[in-house]
Amino acid sequence: MITPKLSSMLLGTTRPAELREWYRKVLAPEYKGEGPIDLGGFLLVIEERDDVDVKNAEPGRMIINFHVDDFDSVEAQLQAAGVNWTSPVADRPSGRFGTFTDPDGNLLQIIQFK
Repeated sequence: MITPKLSSMLLGTTRPAELREWYRKVLAPEYKGEGPIDLGGFLLVIEERDDVDVKNAEPGRMIINFHVDDFDSVEAQLQAAGVNWTSPVADRPSGRFGTFTDPDGNLLQIIQFK
């Protein structure tokens, strides 16, 4: 059996230019291209859709996780970009976690597993 490889995600929004700029600023400041944002080989596609609300009414339904090797550096980058932390950075038995939101209310997490 062949296991497909997850390689991209489409994020629907009512304001694609603003959301695309936020993701570039916060997660890929060196990325200057058009189209999908390359997040370490995973492509984030942001498109305008008329079947979504301005704010995500159920943000816990899906959380975008970013596994990091240097939690403190990534946390500092996110702090400098002014992210809205929804839960403070926490040390848990399995590692360090920090959860924040994008302008549409979608949840994102940085994780450094032990």
